[in-house]
Amino acid sequence: MITFDIITIFPEIFDSYLKESLIARAQKKRLVKINIHNLRKWTTDRHQTVDDRPFGGGLGMVLKLEPIYRAVRTLKLKVKSSKLKVILFTPRGKKFNQKMAYQLSKLNQIIMICGRYEGVDERVAKHIAGLELSIGDYDLMGGELPAQVLIETVARLIPGVLGKPELLKERITKDRGFIEYPQYTRPEVFSPKRRTKWKVPKVLLSGHHAKISEWRRKQAKSIGN
Repeated sequence: MITFDIITIFPEIFDSYLKESLIARAQKKRLVKINIHNLRKWTTDRHQTVDDRPFGGGLGMVLKLEPIYRAVRTLKLKVKSSKLKVILFTPRGKKFNQKMAYQLSKLNQIIMICGRYEGVDERVAKHIAGLELSIGDYDLMGGELPAQVLIETVARLIPGVLGKPELLKERITKDRGFIEYPQYTRPEVFSPKRRTKWKVPKVLLSGHHAKISEWRRKQAKSIGN
């Protein structure tokens, strides 16, 4: 079982996501454990201050080092496993892909730090986080969406989460990438306008499994390699 620990200043963002679909079932089956932690819990002042003005000036506020340090230290002690990774989400991080997801699925604990505002004190990246990740070449308001992306991508690789193991075997490549090919379902022909017909490829209706496999192989796109 993997324990996902998420450090955030907006814990309510995760409420609906964790209560729906396969993620909710995976938690009930004890295949994954997901803990949401409010960073303010690790502050020491009465105002629960988590941010401050950046040295050198500039717009916006920066998340402070001290509460993040205390949070990570506490969460590490709860699981006590060497198979863990502390992740900081940042636009400057490595691009998250399917291979990374497979590597992370072998861990016991993943601690995720969700930045906000202008950013996070750089000493978190240098001395606390073992991995800086980005989910794309764009900027977000915080790390909460990337955390959800990582949880879903990693969790689906854990046996039992999808329900049917063959769903993974069919799509994962030898080098742990992912194969995606076009999918169709009924009706065989759809006519949104007169004289317009959107048809399912004939090979998928043939019942010839070898030809269908060959068609899918040619149409497939390898992801995360």
